[in-house]
Amino acid sequence: MFVHHVFFWLKPDLATEDVQLFEKGVTSLKEVGIVKIADIGKPASTDRPVIDRSYSYSLLLVFDSLEDHDTYQVDPIHTKFVADCAHLWERVKIYDSETI
Repeated sequence: MFVHHVFFWLKPDLATEDVQLFEKGVTSLKEVGIVKIADIGKPASTDRPVIDRSYSYSLLLVFDSLEDHDTYQVDPIHTKFVADCAHLWERVKIYDSETI
């Protein structure tokens, strides 16, 4: 499996409508047919020194392979999300991993 975990830091003081636009856009990524597992979340209430809760949203996607991930990157749903929502975040951090 190929795991794609994306963390978004939204710009501070976004209007409610902007946050809703982001949530609608990021949720649309679940509809990409090649995605096997999708989860969207906000930081949990856990609080230990090793936990980073500074991000606004996380997106976890699981694919069967790197090739499927690469196909997802150019899927029209994904490219539309980036085009429509990139102006809403100030930072994105991605962690990709492959099952051993």
